[in-house]
Amino acid sequence: MPEQTASELVVVANRLPVQRNGGQWETSPGGLVSALLPILQRERGVWVGWPGSGDAPEGAFEHDGFTNVPVELSASEIDDYYEGFSNSSLWPLYHDACQPPRFHRRWWHSYVAVNKRFAEAACSVASEGARILVQDYHLQLVPGMIRELRPDVRIGFFLHIPFPPTELFSQLPWRRQIVEGLLGADVVGFQTRRGAQNFMRLVTRFTDHRAQGSRVKVGTRAVQARAFPISIDTARFERLCADPAIIARSRDIRREAGEGRSIFLGVDRLDYTKGIDIRLRSLQELLSSGKRTIHDTVLIQVSVPSREFVTEYVELRSRVEELVGQINGQFGEVGSAPVHYLRRNLPIEELVAHYMAADVMLVTPLRDGMNLVAKEYVACRPDNTGVLVLSEFTGAANELDRAVLVNPHDIDGMAAAFAEAASMPRDEQSRRMRSMRSRVRRRTVYDWADEFVGALDEPRQKTLTGVLA
Repeated sequence: MPEQTASELVVVANRLPVQRNGGQWETSPGGLVSALLPILQRERGVWVGWPGSGDAPEGAFEHDGFTNVPVELSASEIDDYYEGFSNSSLWPLYHDACQPPRFHRRWWHSYVAVNKRFAEAACSVASEGARILVQDYHLQLVPGMIRELRPDVRIGFFLHIPFPPTELFSQLPWRRQIVEGLLGADVVGFQTRRGAQNFMRLVTRFTDHRAQGSRVKVGTRAVQARAFPISIDTARFERLCADPAIIARSRDIRREAGEGRSIFLGVDRLDYTKGIDIRLRSLQELLSSGKRTIHDTVLIQVSVPSREFVTEYVELRSRVEELVGQINGQFGEVGSAPVHYLRRNLPIEELVAHYMAADVMLVTPLRDGMNLVAKEYVACRPDNTGVLVLSEFTGAANELDRAVLVNPHDIDGMAAAFAEAASMPRDEQSRRMRSMRSRVRRRTVYDWADEFVGALDEPRQKTLTGVLA
């Protein structure tokens, strides 16, 4: 175990960016880790987070050029802080309350205690004047707690999920405490401008602080609230698309799905926010209308298991699998099914092969902060073919406006959009896809990291302009 020294850059997230594989630590996949890894390695930074397993070292350990600082959680804290307040109170509330959020004081007390532990761990490894980057909804009290302990540091907070409007957030019994916690940061980042605007309205309503434009005066500080839309490692996906083995696999998928059939693809975590059940009902409506048949249409639905012992997720899985059975039973023939359902996580190479094979990508969540699957599909269409059907309630819809945008609550409207996408002329596909590919290439996950960290590096006095006047 290395000696724990103070660092000028500290990332604080619910999970560490490493995982066990055969007894060895390896860096976890994912856009956030990829984006922050070069900065952490360059500055010998520190990542503070829960290791997610009982066999983690007791103290800090080195891996891949940066230091990991584990924050341990007890079984009751996993139940109350993580499964309870984070994922049964905040998660549904921030996603338009598409499932009723539940509020329990025991969960809140655990959330406060765990946030304090994360804050103390971050402060213990931060050098004088360090930058501390706090990530996501699990840790919204951490910025304020760090501010009290270490007024010398610069604090950035980024929310990866949507931030709700006043009428939803107001349901939260601890609404003021959450807002005040976020205001401990110097920069509060959101996926969209609307999220930042929602936050500013809540500051005005639930605190005594003075807000002007995108800044809030908090004592002698000014807090910025801005949009930093996250993206993907575009170059990585483009390299994978050029891999001969992946190209061959994409051809195999097309052959296995059935020659002459338009392949619809859905790739989602099995979560009630993703609208998988409504998507299936829309496909059922499309096939019932006769506008498409199993001879010209097939859906491959990849559903990654999630929170499998939580009641709402168990019910969703049952609902989805029942719909798959209904559709295949109603429209299937011997040797041909309209829906191929894969309840598993696909390796990145297999995922890219599916993106390349799909004629139509269905991304129809009820609410999503960004949704990187939409951007991954676009990055994996080097020939500029394919159609993206995208929920207008995703952050990605602000950038990928040449997609076929849909209201994911509208079964008839989605069925019509599916038919439009499947029959779209090749030249129109090309015009739309070229535009979207240009946007995805122009702004990558590395640009997001540079902008977010860059905003934190702005001189303090500059952020006060127009607020303290």
